Amino acid sequence: MNGMIETKLKRMGLALAALAGGLIGSGMAAHAQDKVGFATNWKAQGSQGGFYQAIADGTYKKYGLDVEIVQGGPQVNTRALLPAGKVDFLLSPSPQNALENNRAKIPTTIVAAFFQKDPQALMAHPGRYKALGDMKAAPMVFIGKPAQFTWWPWLKLKFGFSDDQVKPYNYTLAPFLTKPDSVQQAYATAEALYVDTFKPDVFMLADYGWTAYSNIIETRSELIQDNPDLVQRFVDASIIGWNNYLYGDRKQAYALIREDNPEMTEEKLEAEVAEIQRRGLADTGDAVDKGLGAIDLKRLAGFHDEMVEVGLYKPGEIDLKTAVTDQFVNKGVGLEVRKQLETK
Repeated sequence: MNGMIETKLKRMGLALAALAGGLIGSGMAAHAQDKVGFATNWKAQGSQGGFYQAIADGTYKKYGLDVEIVQGGPQVNTRALLPAGKVDFLLSPSPQNALENNRAKIPTTIVAAFFQKDPQALMAHPGRYKALGDMKAAPMVFIGKPAQFTWWPWLKLKFGFSDDQVKPYNYTLAPFLTKPDSVQQAYATAEALYVDTFKPDVFMLADYGWTAYSNIIETRSELIQDNPDLVQRFVDASIIGWNNYLYGDRKQAYALIREDNPEMTEEKLEAEVAEIQRRGLADTGDAVDKGLGAIDLKRLAGFHDEMVEVGLYKPGEIDLKTAVTDQFVNKGVGLEVRKQLETK
């Protein structure tokens, strides 16, 4: 807790110093910044880097935003903070979280998708399995409880996996490492990079037909109605931050990430960014021409229909018109920034 307080005090000091410098240099009065709470779904890591970049390089400030990032983690339920009004935006790993809210009549809406491909994967010991479907023969698959209500039913229907294979994943690699025939859930940008005894085989679900977006931004539906300008500024500034992070100098973002999560090292962060780029998670598909964060409503509707097919939802119980909007993305924001950085 003391570390968190120190981190916030450091950031406050840096922000005040930058503000003072700006006032002295310009001789102009300061304009109030809109305070924004942004909760993530996990501890600070490389796959969240664009948001930290937007804090570190002053992009959020340029857009009139004073953004505080609230970390998630294995024992932290940041999802409850958004509908309760404790934060204004939430980073979700999958659109299914917003769809579940919609089914439960909790008014949240997807406004951006920063990963066009979901990094969700299964990993195995080297050479044990040649393809994702081969893993239906694995004696055990370590997965967390949330997975059993998201992508696991899809794997069962499409590839013949069985609930008999399921073993609880408690966010430790030890059981997987000691059982050569086992399989474990992993993010291609996280657990798959943290195995240091061997290089695991990684089978990303997106490469086998899983069409979910990831690194999704949700907000309360009332905020879209009452203050769409704030939502637009947050989305636009985040897009700029992600372009600067992927193609520019990431050192300041790394420093902030490591303040929030000292377990991260610069080497780990660099490996994550390299994997994001190698696998085309962020800047691919619609994002190439429409900008990072792009959303295709037809694609998301197709994903919804597939989840109905696997039995997660009933026809008609989710209203996609209120669950997601593309009004804040697909505008080409950040394309010029990317072009300039790529030519340096």
